[in-house]
Parts: sequence; structure tokens; C-alpha cells
Amino acid sequence: MSETDENSGAAAGRVRVWSGDITTLEVDAIVNAANETLRGGGGVDGAIHQAAGPELLRACLALPETETDVRCPTGEARITPGFDLPARFVIHTVGPVWDGGWRGEPMLLASCYRQSLRAAAEAGLCSVAFPAVSCGAYGYPIPEACRIAVETVVGALAGDDTVEEVTLVAWGVAVRSALDEALARATRTPPR
Repeated sequence: MSETDENSGAAAGRVRVWSGDITTLEVDAIVNAANETLRGGGGVDGAIHQAAGPELLRACLALPETETDVRCPTGEARITPGFDLPARFVIHTVGPVWDGGWRGEPMLLASCYRQSLRAAAEAGLCSVAFPAVSCGAYGYPIPEACRIAVETVVGALAGDDTVEEVTLVAWGVAVRSALDEALARATRTPPR
């Protein structure tokens, strides 16, 4: 087994799948599957804004725009305090809307996970929880999105030990099954 394989195996051991409400987790940061405006929305974005309280929206709107009404372009991440959440911080990332996979969606989705982990590491955070980014209203196929999530997180953790634990949060049976399967593949010992 190569050193890269050993690092990936150790990194996969720092990832867990959990089913439930991401807003209840006591971690350093939860990741919000946001929209580019960071004004809140539906799904996990709306649940996080509701649980965090109105200060979260004010903090989001205080972030600089990169263009008119865009505070976080697709594939990037921004960090704010968590306010009324058990998590100390919220890392906002904007996943791609699925359009058949021909508009760079896999690259953009992977970037969401990498950029969120980079933001966590830069803030010195040890534990991060992710929802299944782009799997709701953005229509990304669940098995593919979960594979990208696990592979990207494991790869990022193999190269940096700042973030000690990542929780991939499943909301629903289909996402849980796809995350479990992707993580099982990532933890298997590669053939010699």
C-alpha cells in the first residue's frame, strides 16, 4: 500500500455519515447549501437561517458582493458566525444547479466541499458538518453528488489534518444510502 493510499484510508476514518437535522449538531461549523445572494431560501438554507435567527441574514448581507446581489459565487464558500445554532460558525457554499453535467457541475460541486474545508481550516475549526449540497432543489443526481462529496472530502482531509472530523448529513433514505455506499468504497483497502 502506498503512502497516498494510507493517507486516504486514515482520512476516510475521519468522515462519518449521520441522519438528521444539521441545525442540531454541536460542531465547530455547519455548511449551508446556500444561493448566491446569501439571503436565505428553502430547504437546508431556510432551516439554517430559521435556527440561527435574524442575525445570520444580517451577517450574510454584510459580506461584500462580487457582482450585483452575488455574495458567494457557485463553487465558493463564505463563513459567518452561527448565532443561535449549536455550531459556532456557518460556512455558506453555493452548489451548481444540475443541467446534465455538461456545464462543469462536477468540478463546481467538488469545489464547494474543498472551499468549505479550506474556510474551516483557515478559521482553525476541527469539526464540520455538510448537507448533501445540490441534491435538493438544484436537482443533482444523488448517487453522483454523494460520490463527489465523499471523494472530495477524503482527498482534502488526506492533505490537511486541521479539520479532524467531517459529518456528512443525510436527510432522507436515498441520500443516506448513497453516502454510506460512497464512504464504504472510500474506506476499502485498495488492492496491492
